[in-house]
Amino acid sequence: MDPTLLTLAEASRAIAAGELSPATLTEAYLDRIATLDGELHSHVTVLRDEALAAARGLGAGPARGPLHGIPIGLKDIYKSRGIRTTAGSRVYETHVPDEDAETWVRLRQAGAILLGKHETHEFAIGGPDFSLPFPPARNPWNTAHYPAGSSSGSAVAVAAGLCAAAMGSDTGGSIRGPAAYCGIVGLKPTYGRVSRRGVFPLSYTLDHCGPLTRTVEDCAIMMQALAGYDPQDPASADRPVPDYRAALTLRLDGVKIGLVRHFHERDAVAGFGADSAPTPAYAAAFDAACHTLESLGARLVDVQLSPLMDFADTNRVIMLSEAYALHESDFRERPQLFGKHMFARIGLGAFLAAADYVEATRQRRELCVEFARALAPVDAIVSANATGPAPRIDAVGTWSTFERPSYTAPYNLTGAPALALPIGFENGLPLGFQIAAKPFDEAVVLRVGHAFEQATGFHRQRPAIAASLA
Repeated sequence: MDPTLLTLAEASRAIAAGELSPATLTEAYLDRIATLDGELHSHVTVLRDEALAAARGLGAGPARGPLHGIPIGLKDIYKSRGIRTTAGSRVYETHVPDEDAETWVRLRQAGAILLGKHETHEFAIGGPDFSLPFPPARNPWNTAHYPAGSSSGSAVAVAAGLCAAAMGSDTGGSIRGPAAYCGIVGLKPTYGRVSRRGVFPLSYTLDHCGPLTRTVEDCAIMMQALAGYDPQDPASADRPVPDYRAALTLRLDGVKIGLVRHFHERDAVAGFGADSAPTPAYAAAFDAACHTLESLGARLVDVQLSPLMDFADTNRVIMLSEAYALHESDFRERPQLFGKHMFARIGLGAFLAAADYVEATRQRRELCVEFARALAPVDAIVSANATGPAPRIDAVGTWSTFERPSYTAPYNLTGAPALALPIGFENGLPLGFQIAAKPFDEAVVLRVGHAFEQATGFHRQRPAIAASLA
């Protein structure tokens, strides 16, 4: 069997049993990258020699745990010592950092092997931009379509079988959006659960780092290595880390889940017009997913929050203000180096006043209090992700992200953990929803997600390009 078709957990078990070597698995992924990535553009940098050397070293050494010998990729905003890290921008086109992101340090110590760096929207916001030196990644289910962003390359690589798992970042949905459009699993952990040290920032108070994987179990394995306190990250939280895999079950008896329907059934149209209504296929898939949760023993109750636009607008004002402050000097001194999408989007922050930022911060606090009260009587909540299939990549313009509702932004604003996973297909393209919970309750969202995933089997379907080796 082609080892790249194995999930991370399956490959880990095969390596532990001596049935598969890290070198064999790594070479299989590298060969697949060479065959398929010329069409997918998921990688900016491929580390063939370095990855094979690391794999051979691990094959001769003691086992380090479930990530031992597992090939992964990093979104190209994660710094890696001695390896080019571009942030998807001409500004850092030849940048070679002298430090490693803390997340990469932890994964490497757990035995992971770095295959390469993945394409990202410029500074995690400016894409898909065809004017940049790095071609935008393509959706492996249909390469004419958008894989979402900004963790585009990471999601594409996982979905197409070009790595076992990858790291992304999420400021307004940049892990969960690509997970939805590419038919995989993506987790935005609680704010402060995973270190962001050594990762190019977009918005200090909204940025999250997290994994993209094929299954929820794979996500739990990655989180076990990633989660934990980092005293050198000012936002890091010193909280105990549970055993995430031990929390996974096939039943949800006794689990109470809040259902946030008004985001997609009412608020999207109220804020953006009739064109923003969920497709009929999405509405049916969402309802079917809810029925599946009930069939697994969960009790579903309706939950009412403030309108989606309140969350999205507050998130956007904070993000643009903080992002502009980060890039203001380069915007003034070398604006010609930026792509058109990144410059136009972040440039809006120049027109926001201090009063706007303060008011958004105040409203953020009110929404967080409301969110905590709404979650108090339930274990988790379920809400929509993107409410239709991925659009064509050439239809995504500079202002596309501002012209449609963001179902993911509420969980960046509140800092709550949120898991994206597939719930069906429309016109051959994946559909997904989200499971969120109280801060630091990643184990709960993983438990609910795993039970749903195992009951439905959407994770077993692979895009045609992932099986199209020449």
